Amino acid sequence: MRSGEGTTRYFGIQNSITPDPASALANTLLASLPPRDNHEARRNLEPGALNPKSATRNPELRMSPMSGRLAITASDVRSAADLLRERAVRTPLLEYLPLNEVAGGRVLVKYEGAQHTGSFKFRGAYNRLARIPKKARQPGVVAWSSGNHAQGVAAAAKLLGIPATIVMPADAPVIKLRNTRELGGEVVLYDRLKESREEIATKLANARGATLVPSFDDPYIIAGQGTIGLEIIDQAMEAQASVTRVLVCCGGGGLIAGIATAIKATVPEINIYAVEPAGFDDTARSLFTGRRETIAPNATSICDALLTPSPGELTFPINRQLLSGGLVVTDDQVRAAMRFGFSKMKLVIEPGGAVALAALLAGVAPPAERQGDTVVVVSGANVDPMLYAEIIAGPR
Repeated sequence: MRSGEGTTRYFGIQNSITPDPASALANTLLASLPPRDNHEARRNLEPGALNPKSATRNPELRMSPMSGRLAITASDVRSAADLLRERAVRTPLLEYLPLNEVAGGRVLVKYEGAQHTGSFKFRGAYNRLARIPKKARQPGVVAWSSGNHAQGVAAAAKLLGIPATIVMPADAPVIKLRNTRELGGEVVLYDRLKESREEIATKLANARGATLVPSFDDPYIIAGQGTIGLEIIDQAMEAQASVTRVLVCCGGGGLIAGIATAIKATVPEINIYAVEPAGFDDTARSLFTGRRETIAPNATSICDALLTPSPGELTFPINRQLLSGGLVVTDDQVRAAMRFGFSKMKLVIEPGGAVALAALLAGVAPPAERQGDTVVVVSGANVDPMLYAEIIAGPR
């Protein structure tokens, strides 16, 4: 694996981004501790120090944030898989020689752009909506989303005959707004810089007696996304791959929490890394400090699907226990990954869906252990046509 030039250590993982002030402060405090206390504090703070085997001692234990119990178990993911078997697409696990050559090893790409509505979000949305008792479906559901969850909810609601309203940012990609409306969803726009989508959605749901469908912080949503992990295990075996690391994009953490739950229950030695865009590295920083961190209010990125302010209340405890670390990529690295996907893999990839691939191509990801194989999850293909054309054309 090639390392990027001018790299620094970031949350115990090699990265080309300047360390966050919070991590610099933590390192200063750790350096001032006596050796024994320093060791204990580091063991608790650094995601790279997590022991996958001890972290999954009891994968079937159901927990909640207040009691220290995790929100879902592997059996919840298997239940979601049973429910989705006739509804969701079993998306392909693809291999490309040009990608293997650049990465210096075997890489398998889980392409969720082939899922209904062009992203993984349909899995969790359908699993959540299908669990609503029929007598409670008439008032409908209310969700909030930058676009992919919106389309997933709208599609699932259409299949189940449930009215759906989605609160979406006014600056969401046009294709996501249009697709959500075409699927029958009612779209309510808001200003992401000045308004709270959660507050707007909650008021709407309360006024209508509707069911709230969060974009990631819901056990059924997390379990539905986790079905990707089950497919990765099966498909990697079919491909005779020896997977030692999995790279997954991360916004609120629902996708990676579900995948980690499924994979770690079966193959606990696999390392799973969250990948986020620079400026929205709240999960990486949270894994480092051990508490839920938030982003700067003026942060921006082209990765519209990953612009969440902090890790989820339900997702973070899972990710803190099961992940091996957090990685961060720049928008330029994301653009380069999208171009590589188009030219070498013939795949349409949206910015948020390209971050895991970007981490691999830019040398941000740590080396695979034991010369093992890598799985990269490409989470979606819903990119605005004009933006995509501009990115594919490359820098002028």
